[in-house]
Formats: sequence, structure tokens, C-alpha cells
Amino acid sequence: MDLQKQTEPGAGRAETHPAGLRASDADRDRVADLLRDALAEGRLTADEHAERVEGVLSAKTVGELDVFIQDLPAAHERRATSSYGPAPNRPTAGAIPAEADENVVAVFSTALRRGRWRAGRRMHVYAVFGSVDIDLSEAIFEYQQVVIKAVSVFGNVEIRVPENVSLRGTGGGVLGNFEVHTLDAPEPDAPVVYVEGWAVLGNIEARPKRGKLVADILDRVQRKVDKGLRRHLDR
Repeated sequence: MDLQKQTEPGAGRAETHPAGLRASDADRDRVADLLRDALAEGRLTADEHAERVEGVLSAKTVGELDVFIQDLPAAHERRATSSYGPAPNRPTAGAIPAEADENVVAVFSTALRRGRWRAGRRMHVYAVFGSVDIDLSEAIFEYQQVVIKAVSVFGNVEIRVPENVSLRGTGGGVLGNFEVHTLDAPEPDAPVVYVEGWAVLGNIEARPKRGKLVADILDRVQRKVDKGLRRHLDR
């Protein structure tokens, strides 16, 4: 899946161009990926690619980044296909099994799930006088919809997702905190992580991990670039 960030204009008013917005690390990664594709396709020479990547790394705003890809077809194709509805607030009926693929439990202890691991369709997380850290920034998404059901009782649950997936939350707190930072990915087939839960005198928080993208995408792009470079060298 090719997944990147999007900027959605406000409703009920004229669309404002985001050129003046400050660029994030994810914005720079998105443009760098397009430049790598252009190099692999032979649209840019090695010198042109190096010069533009250097400019991307020093760019401060989204408008400055767009300058480096405005003459590439991929940039215009992305604009033409970027309008679509946001991810639904609830998973598709029947798409998620009732039984959890994995349970993570911390009772007067700490439990961590991070690094390179395969995310199942459903995960149950319990923090009772303990702490659970779920980091999906390097996870392999084998399914388009992932549900994390979290319960925190005098505990803490923190969930981190890469910036190029969608994030939704449903839940609440009883003398506690339940907070999910809603996030929309730019493509309709991007993974969606649904966080459901209750915090009783505890905390549950889910938010994007800035600058992190689904690792599979970067691996795929790098393989494509390497293949393109080898093809040019063999000529």
C-alpha cells in the first residue's frame, strides 16, 4: 500500500492553498519517495535527483517542497486522485473477529510491543496498576482494519501509529482520561487503526508518531529504486 499524508480543506469556505504550512518530516519523506520513483523511471538524472533531494531536506514549507515535484507526473496524479471520504468511525461489520489475535496484559508491571511485528486484526490490552506501550510505527499491517481494545484501571496505555495510517477512537473515562488523536491517511486503502476502550482512574492515549511511516512502503520504494539504478548501469 502506498500511504502518505493529506491536508483536507475546511468545509463551508473557499479552499486555502497549504503552500505556506510548515513541512513535517513525513511531508519531506513523501516528496523524496516521488523523486526516487522518478529516478528509477529515468525521468531524472542522478545529478538532478541528488540536487532535488538536497533541496527537499532543507525545505521549510509545503510550497517549497512542491517546487521539486511540480514537473513530475506522479505529483499531478496524486492531486487528481486525492479527493475521497475519510475513514469510517467504526470498522466494517464482520471484518473483525470477536476473539483477539493477541492479548497484552500488565498487572503491577510494564508490557511493551514495539519494533518489527505483525499486527493482527484484533488486540486486547489490559493495564491494571501497570503500563502498556503499543508502538505500531514499524509494524507490518497484513489487514486493512485493526482494532485495539484497551482497558486501563489505575494504569496507563499508550498507542503510537505511523503517520500514513488512519486512526479512530471510541471510548471514555471514569475519573480517567481516554484520548485518541484522529488521523486520516491520504489513500482509501490505507490501514485504519480503531482504538476502543475505557479508562477507570487511568489513562488511554493513542496518537501518530511524527515522522514515522509504514516501513513496508519505504522498503518497497527502495527496492524499486535499486532495480532502476541497476537497469541504468547495465545500459
